Amino acid sequence: MKILIVEDEQKTGDYLKQGLSEAGFMVDLARDGLDGVHLALTDDYDLVVLDVMLPRLNGWQVLQRIRRGGKHMPVLFLTARDQIEDRVKGLELGADDYLVKPFAFSEFLARVRTLLRRGKTNEPQLFQAADLELDLLRRRVIRAGKRIDLTAKEFALLELLLRHQGEVLPRSLIASQVWDMNFDSDTNVIEVAMRRLRAKVDDGFEPKLIRTIRGMGYVLEASE
Repeated sequence: MKILIVEDEQKTGDYLKQGLSEAGFMVDLARDGLDGVHLALTDDYDLVVLDVMLPRLNGWQVLQRIRRGGKHMPVLFLTARDQIEDRVKGLELGADDYLVKPFAFSEFLARVRTLLRRGKTNEPQLFQAADLELDLLRRRVIRAGKRIDLTAKEFALLELLLRHQGEVLPRSLIASQVWDMNFDSDTNVIEVAMRRLRAKVDDGFEPKLIRTIRGMGYVLEASE
């Protein structure tokens, strides 16, 4: 899942981005309101975390433009403005939640996950291939009844493969979706990550699910 943070205070923005990334999310960070609007309207995000006091456009204006642009992803206001009228205004403008700074990251993460569950009620939360299961909400992977521990990137990579089960995914798509970067043919980060993922989900199990399609990319599919 992909989250946009719009936060001008550098320390807070970097802290949120690092924390959410470590929790397994893809994260973009905008430092002012105008950049936040541009990103929100030109990319597909599952959630926007939005400050109120921002340069160029404030959080109220950002939210209004996002909604006018036809984007209906959940929005969480995260701001030092703690007056009741501020909370009411944010919710009336179309925000889904409002958290006041300072905050505990554990509470922030719980609210993020709650909003993501609410916004994804029509999407599958459990993916399966043969005896492999990925539970999106519990962040859990099981194969043949055995729990498999994955890093955040490995989990995101496996989720991508399962969402596109049976499709050959080129390295460029994997790079953009999992690492949020343009594919560089000189780097072997994808090959290394795929090798580690295979060692965890395929080694010692049958059938083998992840295959390399030479010159094309990777595919996950159960043998017929």
